[in-house]
Amino acid sequence: MRAEILGVEVDGLRAAELVPAVSALVERGHATVAYANIHVVNCAQRDAALRSFLASSDLCYCDGNGVRLGAQLLGTDLPERMTGADWIWDLAAAAAERRWRVYWIGGEPGVTERAAAKLTARHPRLEVGTDHGFHPHTGPEDDACIARINAFAPHVLLVGMGTPVQERWVAARRGRIDAPVVWCLGATADFVAGEKPRPGPEWMVQNHEWMTRLIAEPRRLWRRYLVGNSVFLLRIGRERVRRRLSGR
Repeated sequence: MRAEILGVEVDGLRAAELVPAVSALVERGHATVAYANIHVVNCAQRDAALRSFLASSDLCYCDGNGVRLGAQLLGTDLPERMTGADWIWDLAAAAAERRWRVYWIGGEPGVTERAAAKLTARHPRLEVGTDHGFHPHTGPEDDACIARINAFAPHVLLVGMGTPVQERWVAARRGRIDAPVVWCLGATADFVAGEKPRPGPEWMVQNHEWMTRLIAEPRRLWRRYLVGNSVFLLRIGRERVRRRLSGR
């Protein structure tokens, strides 16, 4: 079941169902996984290419409680939010058990390498290749980057460059990437590597993580959260009125 949130369709999965769903995509092959949070949905309102990418994804899961609230206000249900800093450990366990190779690209140089080291410390059988996310997006260096990924032959390619850069990067290269699953996951490597903290008590991280991130990085994130969240709720309100008037 998918819930439509301002034109973005989001799969109604629980956290425990996410990795099994991806496992089925690994078996099927040539699949793309995306996520939706308030920032992604807001970006999609003015970015036709991003809307197209999300619509064509094989799986688009809920990455924020704000999107869950938006779904609820529009009369649908998204049972859980699941964010990369949480599910990455489940993916690592499954990959180690099933002998999947994982390649992780994104972040500043060295960040995905440090994040991968945290995963392999817990799961020594896990095979992880890494690269940073600041290669030129055209020319020989881009070609070499794709060649390194394909030479590693990953079952899952994780791409963490932030929205909408990561989605554009995947859309432009999906046909050249041999991995059965390509999965956008945002800044997960920064959290796993310890580059960015997840401050606050656990209940606050799970229910209001946007607030903990705003407190940690107010100068960088105030517009995304204070302005972006307000704009999102205004759009949800307009959509509720539109649906009532149209009898939906």
